[in-house]
Amino acid sequence: MTPRPSPASAAARPPRRTAGVGLLLVSIGLIALTMRGPFVAVAPVVRHLEDELGLSAWELGLLTGIPVLCFALASPLASLSARRLGAEVAVTLNLLGVLAGVVLRSLDGTVVTMLGTVLLGVAITVGNIAVPLIIRRDFTPGRQGMAMGVYTAALNVGSFVTSVASAPLADAWGWRLSLASSALFAVVALVFWAAAVGVRRAAVPEPVAAEGNRTHDGGRRRGVAVTAALVVGFGGQAFSYYGVTAWLPSLLSDELGLSSTSAGAGASLFQILAIVGALGTPLLARRAGTMAAVVTLGVLWLAVPVGLLAAPGLWAVWSSLGGAAQGGGITLIFSAILAIARDQASAGRMSAIVQGVGYGFGAVAPTLIGSVHAAAGSWTPPLLMVLGSVLCFAVGTFAGLRMAAHRRG
Repeated sequence: MTPRPSPASAAARPPRRTAGVGLLLVSIGLIALTMRGPFVAVAPVVRHLEDELGLSAWELGLLTGIPVLCFALASPLASLSARRLGAEVAVTLNLLGVLAGVVLRSLDGTVVTMLGTVLLGVAITVGNIAVPLIIRRDFTPGRQGMAMGVYTAALNVGSFVTSVASAPLADAWGWRLSLASSALFAVVALVFWAAAVGVRRAAVPEPVAAEGNRTHDGGRRRGVAVTAALVVGFGGQAFSYYGVTAWLPSLLSDELGLSSTSAGAGASLFQILAIVGALGTPLLARRAGTMAAVVTLGVLWLAVPVGLLAAPGLWAVWSSLGGAAQGGGITLIFSAILAIARDQASAGRMSAIVQGVGYGFGAVAPTLIGSVHAAAGSWTPPLLMVLGSVLCFAVGTFAGLRMAAHRRG
């Protein structure tokens, strides 16, 4: 999955700036726990927010939609901050922003809650860009896939733990403390992050300088084509993930008459099995090849729309296969960006483009799928939309990696 660096590029790579790779990997896992859980926490406490703040359905949707919109709109700003301040400081800002955002969101008033959510979304966007840059720089090419798998798996662990714990915490202590509890992860991650990279490097900006660009015009054009293909791939991944996440419980309830608890189990399988995909995809790519990994993930992803259309009674199987695919898909695409980019600065720019556009598709998925379902009165058209987005993921990712391989050759 990752090309072997030339002697020149290896010499240009900055020395490791951490107390140890193991401690750094633990820090990355803890950071990832803070980067999805805070906005997943809203859905289980919607009733409390509606009762106490009097939020409309549209406003409640914003609380979960704003962070994803920030992923799309703030990605260029996040890439710029990682280049101008350095990846270490960018990660520190990510954690401090998450800490401040979850606390602010838990204070009184609709406006303050929305402002806290915006701050949270921007902070997480910075982390989305900066953490992969840390992985690219401080892990050997052979270990980058493993580190990215740990990062992606921890994202899903954070989502799962938060979604399970938020409602009981809200019932026991109120929704404010329930939402604010995510701050504990940020505090712990800050401590480990400072220990891993050092307090000074975590706090003092260090701009990233791009290496000299010797790429000829043809190489640059191919680089643009590779980026465009990965945009299509990640756009399909994000649309599929956020669309299925938002509507799978409702679909299972409507089509099979499942209780809310059973329908929620389908959503839980979809989230928790992502850990298997995130950790297993780097191993699959190493043993069978990156292209085989793309095809495998595409087939697993297709099991969700095709399976629910053809045999909805086997929903547990389709949710599990799709969960593994969504965890593996994001791992594969992010690892590809790290491998393809010629230096840290270009990796940040490519990641910003791919994530910015891709998350834009993810942000519109819940609303668009919900609107199509309401207009059609059936779940068949929405599932066909997911089928199309999954094909975009498979075709775009396959094409991008194939072009990148020819480019390196």
